Amino acid sequence: MPKKSDKKEEKETKSIANGSASYGAKDIYVLEGLEPVRKRPGMYIGSTGIDGLHHLIWEVVDNSLDEAMAGYATQIKIELLPDSRIAVTDNGRGIPVDIHPQTKKSALETVMCTLHAGGKFGGDSYKVSGGLHGVGVSVVNALSKWVKVEVCKDGGLYTQEYERGKPKYNVKKTGKCDYNGTKVVFEPDPEIFQKIEFNRKTVLDHLRQQAFLIKGVRIDIVDTREERPFSYSFYFEGGLISFIQYLNRSHKPVQKEIFYADKTYEGIEVETAFIYDEDNETREMGFANNIVTPEGGTHITGFRTALTRVLNDYARSNNYIKNSDDNLTGDDIREGLTAIVSVKITNSELQFEGQTKAKLGNPAARTAVESVIGEALKEFLEKYSSDGRAVVEKALLAQKARKAAKAAKDTVLRKGALEGMTLPGKLADCSSRNADESELFIVEGDSAGGSAKQGRDRKFQAILPLRGKILNVEKSRLDKMLLNNEIKSLTIALGTAISDSFDISKLRYNKIVIMTDADTDGAHIRTLLLTLFYRFFRPVIENSHLYIAQPPLYRIQSGKEIRYAYSDSEKEKVMEDMGKTQNAKREAKKVKEIKTESMETEPETISDKKFNIQRYKGLGEMNPEQLWETTMNPENRVLKLVAIDDAEEADRLFEILMSDQVEPRKQFIQSKATMVKNLDI
Repeated sequence: MPKKSDKKEEKETKSIANGSASYGAKDIYVLEGLEPVRKRPGMYIGSTGIDGLHHLIWEVVDNSLDEAMAGYATQIKIELLPDSRIAVTDNGRGIPVDIHPQTKKSALETVMCTLHAGGKFGGDSYKVSGGLHGVGVSVVNALSKWVKVEVCKDGGLYTQEYERGKPKYNVKKTGKCDYNGTKVVFEPDPEIFQKIEFNRKTVLDHLRQQAFLIKGVRIDIVDTREERPFSYSFYFEGGLISFIQYLNRSHKPVQKEIFYADKTYEGIEVETAFIYDEDNETREMGFANNIVTPEGGTHITGFRTALTRVLNDYARSNNYIKNSDDNLTGDDIREGLTAIVSVKITNSELQFEGQTKAKLGNPAARTAVESVIGEALKEFLEKYSSDGRAVVEKALLAQKARKAAKAAKDTVLRKGALEGMTLPGKLADCSSRNADESELFIVEGDSAGGSAKQGRDRKFQAILPLRGKILNVEKSRLDKMLLNNEIKSLTIALGTAISDSFDISKLRYNKIVIMTDADTDGAHIRTLLLTLFYRFFRPVIENSHLYIAQPPLYRIQSGKEIRYAYSDSEKEKVMEDMGKTQNAKREAKKVKEIKTESMETEPETISDKKFNIQRYKGLGEMNPEQLWETTMNPENRVLKLVAIDDAEEADRLFEILMSDQVEPRKQFIQSKATMVKNLDI
């Protein structure tokens, strides 16, 4: 007979099965104050990783930048302090401290402790601002272990501190001030962020960009975390013109004059600057209320439309093109272009597509930009006719190259080849047709290719050996590039096609692994391949499909024990560890044999230990078993994921290192020479 407890359990089980399990008002949780932020931080700052950590700084700085855009702040200071603290100070109006009529608390406490509370939702305090949603500083407060705010306003100094979003005391007057402004000091919460380490370069790059966008504001960055403090200041009177000069510092311009326009159209301020250079790449940056829009939007569409229309009209009127069939396409016209489009829209009308603000959605912004650029560009071309001629001639050259590339592409990338029916003969493909589990190893030379083919797991690992160094695509157009047999083989093996036919969904392998020798030649080949992927297969990188293999430099053997090391420092550590291990084994053996506690033995030193050390000059020196064990076996190998953290900086470095401009590369090498520890000549 079942026990009473069993009957109760049976009854509860039946209740659940019948859908009548307890689910009432008491089961509905209401998160109050800033609890939602701590519960789901990713919804507010994107992630709790390094990007989300730095987003805390941007949220606080945005308030100071909004004061600058409104014409009240002229100086902003950001301090990277010891103990993972950040301080942001401005000389704006200062956060209000009087009692808020709704909350019956100080306006400062209301702003710091309430989501969607701020001066950007109505009234005239901020007609244009970047912190549109008004959650910024309160989110920082919620995700910080400790925050302190000091406000100088109307001659008084007011202070309040918080712990994990909750005030420690009421706002109080703690002194006097002879200026206005706000200082926010915060310490991120280790309960939220696993790693709290602010990157100075990330901070500098972001704030430099903001200083360009708000001309006349001074931004100081001070880092006191190390023994010798670091300080840097940004101040640009030129605004976007200075920004263009900075972005184009490593390029050779086609124009003598930078195009610049700044005009308000039906309430929307449009500011644009651009220049053409001899490069083939296009660099367009869009901003809405100083918020970068990486996915573009209506302002970028308006810019492109105006640029294409006006330059085609100019080319026809000057007999560069005869009829509409010869019209320059948008891609022809934007080749070699570096452009910035910045719009400022009233807060109440600003629309982004999605919470991340990555794409501007205002239809009126397209009309405004198209109108302003269309009118200003006509005047520019009339005034600077030589620049107009140079730009059109560059676009005509791009058009010619595009037609040649299309012919070459159509010849090389036949329909059958794209579907994998005519794969290159040198490719040792895997048996699996499941792209999610398949891997492609790109190796240099037949020797390494032979070892890799024998050592691989044929089910999911494919091998493509390349002969010598591939073409430097930074110096070549698509039509020339596709004549290179090695690049042609790789393009067909990937299955994605190339250029305007590229389709990431057709990628035949989930992992593309560059596996080259650990010497200067291997590094050069790796750089050439990275340049190829960055310029022509960038979505492969952006979707986390590209990796770099890490073959060992040393094979270290002592007795029967074999270990591998991937650097000189690791080699020394491995030898030390092996020496200790062997000594420990000997000691244990001696104690066991003699069975006495009175005997002591001095441990042997590493210098007494004999090691057989082999330094691998190339992958071809490894036998298939060694290559599998150290570099290809998913259980043991080390792969480095190739990622683009800063597209602007990546673009600049590829241009410096791989283009035909010698002087920037020479300056780069000279400036970095002292960082080279081991030079392999």
